[in-house]
Amino acid sequence: MGEPTLNDVLRVRPAVGRLARRTPLIDSLILGRVLGADVALKAENLQRTGAFKIRGAVAKIATLGDEARQGLVAASAGNHAQALALAAREYGTSAEVYMPTNAAIGKVEACVAYGGIVRDGGESVETAVVAARQRAEETGRIFCHPYDDESVVAGQGTLGLELVEDVGGLDQVIVPLGGGGLLAGVAVAVKNSRPDVRVVGVQASVCAPFVTGSAPLGAVSTLADGIAVKEPGVTTRPLIERFVDEVVMVEEGPIADAMMLLAERGKLLVEGGGAVGVAALLQGLVRPRSGTTCVVLSGGNVDLGVIPSLVRRHETKAGRRLLVFVRIPDRPGALATVTRLIAESGANIIEVAHVREGLTLGVRESGLDLTLEVKGRRHAEEVLDKLAHAGHEAKESRHR
Repeated sequence: MGEPTLNDVLRVRPAVGRLARRTPLIDSLILGRVLGADVALKAENLQRTGAFKIRGAVAKIATLGDEARQGLVAASAGNHAQALALAAREYGTSAEVYMPTNAAIGKVEACVAYGGIVRDGGESVETAVVAARQRAEETGRIFCHPYDDESVVAGQGTLGLELVEDVGGLDQVIVPLGGGGLLAGVAVAVKNSRPDVRVVGVQASVCAPFVTGSAPLGAVSTLADGIAVKEPGVTTRPLIERFVDEVVMVEEGPIADAMMLLAERGKLLVEGGGAVGVAALLQGLVRPRSGTTCVVLSGGNVDLGVIPSLVRRHETKAGRRLLVFVRIPDRPGALATVTRLIAESGANIIEVAHVREGLTLGVRESGLDLTLEVKGRRHAEEVLDKLAHAGHEAKESRHR
């Protein structure tokens, strides 16, 4: 195919449209109010298999034609795996997928449910790619790269066409950047249709900065596992350099904040890699423009195991959870007195640990390590004041 063009995107669009959804465009009132601008969310987290990857997978298989019947093999952290497994099943062929050892369990199970054959890909997407290529050479299966492939890029570009057609007053598009398939495809489609629209890529901080082209890092653990590819590929990098206006990087904390904002205020479950665009806006790394800024929420396959931690962090940061250590005399009834005071204050005890040793406690003294549910920062202060007035030394801990 050569370097993907707008005509290539248009050529694969009918095939993509037969399996992929035209995902909703949602006006974000909360982001609009916070930023003082028009912000729209492209909800690819509601796409089939939970991410944009189905577009590229279908485009690849459709381009292969009868050759796809030889079977497919790929490497993926999860989203490409699911997409290729589903697309292969729909096209009457099979897909083997090498996934990193630390891939989210939910993504592995989903891939199997779609008919994929999952194999151990080692410590990272990069090692999985090596294993998948070797498997292709040994078996004659067709290797389907998760992002560094012209057909895949063209398939992802169909999302860009939808933005141009659906977003009134489109002025800026913010797209997650891992391997670069989505960003490159969207940029090709948008810039060739509307050169005036600004396109911005957002990386997670665990990746090698795009602007420096640094060597890939070792295996990492991140909320944005779906885009933790370290750096774009040989196909996607030139397209990004040509068509993308800016690339920025966001840290883990803002990604967590963005995920919770989307869940609590937008009622949208978005994975870390899909929420980096919102994180970049909230951090002020990307500024809204006079028209509409559209943020691509690239996926919703959240590892459910991380949600409790995200919620606890969010509740604490929002002042709805109070972490406190209370010193009490080591005598009968002291614990009951403290819990009664807390109950009278209207707070709810979520966790309590009675500590008798290992800290700088007096001989006839013990401590209570408490996690309390409160109504906000003012209520938290009232709880602490009540304990202090009753003669108990209570010390708040924000980072336990």
